Amino acid sequence: MIRHFFFQALVFLPLFFLAATHLHAAEGTIPSSPTSQEAYRRIAPKLIREMQKMDANLGDPVFIRIFKKENQLEIWTRKGLIYSLFKTYSICDHSGTLGPKVSEGDKQSPEGFYTVGASQLNPRSQYHLSFNLGFPNEFDRSHKRTGSVLMVHGRCSSIGCFAMTDFRMEEIYIIVESAIISGQLQVPVHIFPFHMTWKNMAAHKESKWIRFWENLKQGYDYFEGHKAPPLVTVQDKRYRFLTFRPLLFGGSLPTVPAGNSYAQFKKITRKTGTL
Repeated sequence: MIRHFFFQALVFLPLFFLAATHLHAAEGTIPSSPTSQEAYRRIAPKLIREMQKMDANLGDPVFIRIFKKENQLEIWTRKGLIYSLFKTYSICDHSGTLGPKVSEGDKQSPEGFYTVGASQLNPRSQYHLSFNLGFPNEFDRSHKRTGSVLMVHGRCSSIGCFAMTDFRMEEIYIIVESAIISGQLQVPVHIFPFHMTWKNMAAHKESKWIRFWENLKQGYDYFEGHKAPPLVTVQDKRYRFLTFRPLLFGGSLPTVPAGNSYAQFKKITRKTGTL
């Protein structure tokens, strides 16, 4: 009996703590609504139990990756310095083809490196719950790309957004909101056309976006090598990834040189017969 009570306390103490901070959010520091509060009351206990199985807590820092071709949204949670995959959600709908969003009205969903902060949460969305991806970011603006209000949201219809259905979006929203309430200023969201293996890159080598994707692959490889998202900046109209973090995380980045061209890559594959 005592053991059962102790286990129940372990499950629900984090919920009481986050519920208190949730009330604080309702008072104005973080946007809130009856929809988001009701979803939190229903979903948070389940998320807490699931996260505790992997030694994580609701409110831990999180990182999101989106893969358009595979229709996947991944949520990773941080333990110490390293992130572990918590859950992969199916994307119900996104519009357009592989490749970045370029202009308002092109119906493309974006690709690149974005962040979500408190001001981008929308608990009163007409698509149940949503958060704004922050398009156009600095990279997009440097290429004169235009567009606005690109979201991850509920329901299952999209014009340039990522529609998750309401029940999936409730979990995703609560995880992101809880991380921000607990002190994470920005949740990184990395959006890729596909899993950026060399095999997949080679399969799309004729695309007009291949140089752009090679730049995205540098950030993808960093996370694959270190299980921690890189610090992303923009310089000379390209994404740049700060290089001091390997000292923190150990290991080494994949050996493909930054900016390696497909001409060089094809020479390598011709010699080795591998991808």
